[in-house]
Amino acid sequence: MTEPLLAERLARAIALGGPIPVSQYMAAANAHYYATRDPLGSGGDFTTAPEISQMFGELIGAWAADLWDRAGRPDDAVWVELGPGRGTLTADALRVMARAGFRPPVHFVETSPTLRTAQGERVPQATWHDALTTLPDDRPLIVVANEFFDALPIRQLVRRGETWHERLVACQDTLFLPIAGASVPDTIIPAHLADAAPGSIIETSPASVAIMADLSARIVAQGGAALVIDYGYDGPAAGETLQAVRGHAFANPFEAPGEQDLTAHVDMATLRLVAAASGARSWGTVGQGTFLRALGIDQRAAALGEEVAGDRARLVEDMGELFKVIALTHNDWPQPAGFA
Repeated sequence: MTEPLLAERLARAIALGGPIPVSQYMAAANAHYYATRDPLGSGGDFTTAPEISQMFGELIGAWAADLWDRAGRPDDAVWVELGPGRGTLTADALRVMARAGFRPPVHFVETSPTLRTAQGERVPQATWHDALTTLPDDRPLIVVANEFFDALPIRQLVRRGETWHERLVACQDTLFLPIAGASVPDTIIPAHLADAAPGSIIETSPASVAIMADLSARIVAQGGAALVIDYGYDGPAAGETLQAVRGHAFANPFEAPGEQDLTAHVDMATLRLVAAASGARSWGTVGQGTFLRALGIDQRAAALGEEVAGDRARLVEDMGELFKVIALTHNDWPQPAGFA
């Protein structure tokens, strides 16, 4: 018997148990989506910075090699990428790091069988993990998370009248739609947003907070650094950012769950606060364009020639302000490049 489509399974679950939180809907949709396809490139749904140009991964590799060098060249440091796509960023970074004498073991946190296959073609020496929990715990980690946190499930709260409510997903047949659920205590609403206009939406990501807390604690205990690059903002703030992308165009996030990429903008300020609460030093927030220029993308583009001018413009100008960059380091590690 053929397994029902995810939309049918979700519709049945909602019919039996009632509407589900947006976070549950998003988690189920993205788990199915990433497990069943390679979403990248012209034949997929979207393109990430490492796929636009080799310059992106090369500059991240230079960033890591420089930090490792100024930290005293620890010979047991490990390279980790969270959600490494096709492995392109790490493959490009490794070439640059090797020229600086830095040849770390590679660990990928990835659950998609399809993407693991693509990663293995580019970085065959990698070790794969389903979660952070099995990463090495006795040596420094240099972690990169590019467009990783945006795909983690979010919780949405919506204001109705004088009260805030959990936003849920209901279903009629296979038509999914957001509705206001039970009210939530005012105490969980940031003070500056408590009196937002009716219809306002606040997004939080408990999953992101949990992963950042785990990552920060590891870096505090083991040494190292982490670099987070994603489209985001410094919050908390009111506003809905949940979106779907399919065939390189925006789509309705409540249509065809599991068949399109669901993302939400990342609250970088909250991630920095989580890192600081764990005892790590945090850096940023800076725009991707500012960050890449500080790392030398203009000089690298000039060396590669006119054919990469368009790629440089996409990374620095088109994506330069929408995408934000933060870092966290162990207290004994130096300030990373790119953060004035």
